[in-house]
Amino acid sequence: MDNPNRHWSVVPPIQPPDWLVQLIHDKQPGVQGQVAAQLLWQRGLRDRRQVMGFLDPNDYQPTSPFAFGEEMHWAVERLQQARDRHAKVTIWGDFDADGLTATALLWEGLGQFFDPHRTLSYTVPNRLTDSYGLSIAGLDRLAQQGCELIVTCDTGSTNLRELAYAKELGIDVIVTDHHTLPDQRPPVTAIINPRMFASDHPLAHLSGVAVAYKLVEALYLELPHVPQRPLAHLLDLVAIGLIADLVNLTGDCRYLAQRGIERLQQQQHLRTRPGIARLLELCKRSGDRPTDISFGLGPRINAVSRIHGDAHFCIELLTSQDPDRCEALAAETELANSRRKSVQKDVAKQAIAKLDPLDLSTTQVIVLSEPQWPIGVLGLVAGQIAQEYDRPTILLSEITGGDQSEDEPPLARGSARSVHQLDLYQLVKDQAYLLTSFGGHPLAAGMSLPIANISLFTAAINQQARRLLSTQSLPPLQADLAVTVAALAKDQGKALFRELKLLEPCGMGNPVPKLLIQNCWFEDLWHQNMRDRKGKLIQYIKTRFQLRDVSTDTGFPGVWWGHYKTDIPPGPCDALVELDFNSYRGGRQTPHYEVRLIAVRSATPPPSPQATTEPVDWILDWRQHPPVELQEPDDLVVLHQCPTSWDQLGSWLYQAHESGKKIAIAFHLPEQEPAITQWHQLVGIAKYLARTGTVISTTQLEQKLNLTPPSLAIGLQALASVGFQVTQTAQALQVQQVPPPSAYPQSRAQAIHRFLVAVEEEQFRQRYFQAVPLETLKAIAQQVSTDNKK
Repeated sequence: MDNPNRHWSVVPPIQPPDWLVQLIHDKQPGVQGQVAAQLLWQRGLRDRRQVMGFLDPNDYQPTSPFAFGEEMHWAVERLQQARDRHAKVTIWGDFDADGLTATALLWEGLGQFFDPHRTLSYTVPNRLTDSYGLSIAGLDRLAQQGCELIVTCDTGSTNLRELAYAKELGIDVIVTDHHTLPDQRPPVTAIINPRMFASDHPLAHLSGVAVAYKLVEALYLELPHVPQRPLAHLLDLVAIGLIADLVNLTGDCRYLAQRGIERLQQQQHLRTRPGIARLLELCKRSGDRPTDISFGLGPRINAVSRIHGDAHFCIELLTSQDPDRCEALAAETELANSRRKSVQKDVAKQAIAKLDPLDLSTTQVIVLSEPQWPIGVLGLVAGQIAQEYDRPTILLSEITGGDQSEDEPPLARGSARSVHQLDLYQLVKDQAYLLTSFGGHPLAAGMSLPIANISLFTAAINQQARRLLSTQSLPPLQADLAVTVAALAKDQGKALFRELKLLEPCGMGNPVPKLLIQNCWFEDLWHQNMRDRKGKLIQYIKTRFQLRDVSTDTGFPGVWWGHYKTDIPPGPCDALVELDFNSYRGGRQTPHYEVRLIAVRSATPPPSPQATTEPVDWILDWRQHPPVELQEPDDLVVLHQCPTSWDQLGSWLYQAHESGKKIAIAFHLPEQEPAITQWHQLVGIAKYLARTGTVISTTQLEQKLNLTPPSLAIGLQALASVGFQVTQTAQALQVQQVPPPSAYPQSRAQAIHRFLVAVEEEQFRQRYFQAVPLETLKAIAQQVSTDNKK
């Protein structure tokens, strides 16, 4: 169930220009084009050429790899020199899906210019025992092997000590990475990192594998007659790493992901990568959707290092042409993923139990630690808790014993995940004096610190986060579109899916469209624990259901991953979902449409799930198309004021039905200012009233600010916390400015926050009732009619 403190909203609908609707229709004949055009326009795509390049990679002009300037030229020159001298070159990769696909890509791409296993090799750190990035011990080992050049991928930018040591050893380094750049350029031959670009540059958001691809692309351009394989052969690896690493899929990132998915969906038939083809079969995916990566391939590739630590065999899995060997490696990967799910479930249960004694009302950043928590799954569990509790979360595993020196203090290692675009990396960096190491980016970070510093670290990072968040209200959970279940079923659902698919691949910067279904209910609920390929039960669950509402007599299938059926509240609900189509064909499974449940909350009051026994002909909907000449005859009640609760609407329906009159729903959505703007307006009015001694009625104030009495009452309480004495007599208000009470700043912030939350909730309810389907209104009216007969 969704966090009750999180408020929901729907992006206000707009009318996109005709040219954009027509362009959508031309690209996808058979669809109306309104929905996709609206979403594209709302997401800032408003130029014809930009839209065309977004929809079709054939209309996009990819950026040259030499946009990286001298760094790319230096890298290519050094690689050519190494090739000419038959020098030993080592690829230094990373253990996550982006790093592993980047390693595999360089292994194949550089392998067109170097002799694999003779002059070209690769190494990948162990997730459980090695630190992230380059290491002194690893550099010593490569120096003993005669390595003269290292090419990093998805790592290396901030390993200043290790890069300096490599130079001492006489090893040149070319860094390809996308993580934080150091303040000063490190002592390397070249550093190719898209962080050098402005955020709106088409290369700015490349992931590690995409940066590696650009390096290989530059070599292909400089030495076009050497490679035996086309460059496009590498694009499926690029797509996997890009989408699995959750980078912004804009500019060249989107283009490369589109091209990569085109190649990935051919694996079932061409099997040019038998390891990937077998993984797709095991996760029952076809490779034609970005979700096949984010929910299928990506978690499986990541699981190997999370469970085993050593992920070297993943490179063989991704690149080998031996079907039998790939079958064995894919099976091992699948078992690792099953084990990962079970371990993740256990750690999540333990972590949530640790939250019970915490006062979350005063906790801005959740920090939890436990001896010997499996390090490999801490990032995943931290992400779960961060989303569930709407707070950045850091989980630490306390390491004791082992190979640790007696002179070293006991350490804790862990992972952190953020929410709401809060820059978690900066928060962690500001506590560097308490840490032994750290790294990451705004949404995720990793760190190690002495166990003795955990309490100090927790207090310090919460204090800083409290300062950042004291004036911020929790952002709403936003839906792109409000729909009914009928809009998902049969031909309507197919057409809607085809429109939404035009936005793929989706990800950061271009999220999957979220659909809000209001006043729905769930039937045929059942959950199951998953089993691995050997039939062993693992503690990872999913719930399947049929989604229903009053718009249709049939349900629509859906799934909620990681939840039991008891997590779905009984009775009427509001559900936030993503529409999906699984095109996999295998076993008993056939291609089918379904929804993925993202969040659910109780809705009140329920529409009756029973079909109406009598037609409701006494309720008229004038919200969108009122009569040209609005008349209000004696036998008609016209409802002009937008309600903010079902009780309010039900009262008006009851009065109309009791008097034997029809009711016309004619309210329109009032102009809505941001909640913080309304707070500033309220303070401005209070200052004016205090300065002039003017008396104002509560009705006037409610109308001026477009507030209901309950919201205004909360606002007046907030005024008292910042130095205004409000005297209310009958319907009049008098305001005096006085010294603010000696309350903690946090108390004042909480009072203001309560007002902002009340306004946002009120605005959401107004948008809700403006868009609620007529069928739902008739269901409520039918219930009123039934109650009146009792």
